[in-house]
Amino acid sequence: MYTRLYFLIGICFVILLQSCNKSTDYPEIPLSDYCPLKSGQYAIYQVDSLIYTNFGTRDTVRSYQVKYQIDSLLRDNLNRPAYRVFRYIRKTSLDLWQPESTSWAILDDNQFEWVEQNLRFIKLRRPISTGFQWKGNAFIDTYSPNSLLRYMDNWLYTYDSIGSPVMLGNLTFDQTLTVRQRDEIIGVPEDPFGYHEINQSIEKYAKGVGLIYRHFFHKEYQPNNGGYVADGSYGIEMTLIEYR
Repeated sequence: MYTRLYFLIGICFVILLQSCNKSTDYPEIPLSDYCPLKSGQYAIYQVDSLIYTNFGTRDTVRSYQVKYQIDSLLRDNLNRPAYRVFRYIRKTSLDLWQPESTSWAILDDNQFEWVEQNLRFIKLRRPISTGFQWKGNAFIDTYSPNSLLRYMDNWLYTYDSIGSPVMLGNLTFDQTLTVRQRDEIIGVPEDPFGYHEINQSIEKYAKGVGLIYRHFFHKEYQPNNGGYVADGSYGIEMTLIEYR
């Protein structure tokens, strides 16, 4: 009698667990929600670019606009379906667009890759879940002795603020996500007599739109010879101002 009673209690417990699991089992967010790709689609960004001049002893900010326009669905060098994306640049909205370069956007079941200036980044990856991490720079040469991008080694991209609303200027986005790529400080930046390095990178994507904001900053300070910022240091901030 007791054996049968324990058996029935066990059955009820299993059913209860399954019921609880179903109540918290939310459908997975498709990658295409945050990186929709379609021929003719475009996005215009206001860009502030920080560069170092005078042998790394001065900095200046240059402002301009860029437009990314999706052209055609073709094949990349791995024979995968890939959208060709043209990049245009102009000083202000009063100027004509000038063609600048070509990028590639590749979306498959597991990840969204972006290829620009021969650098392949894994921008988004399944599953879209808070705290999920992946090595977004896995295809970047950060290990060769002569690589100028060694500071990008082993970056862990992390999802944050999924579904949060964001306002940029006069644009409002109801659902966005943040990809935190790096936030690193080596040394003491306030010390002019010591080496320091700063690496910061973050991107925001909006549902049904794609990339809406990007902040990137890399600085390597050398204290010798009076102090200077090493070659390859720069910063960039991109804010979406128009899209279709």
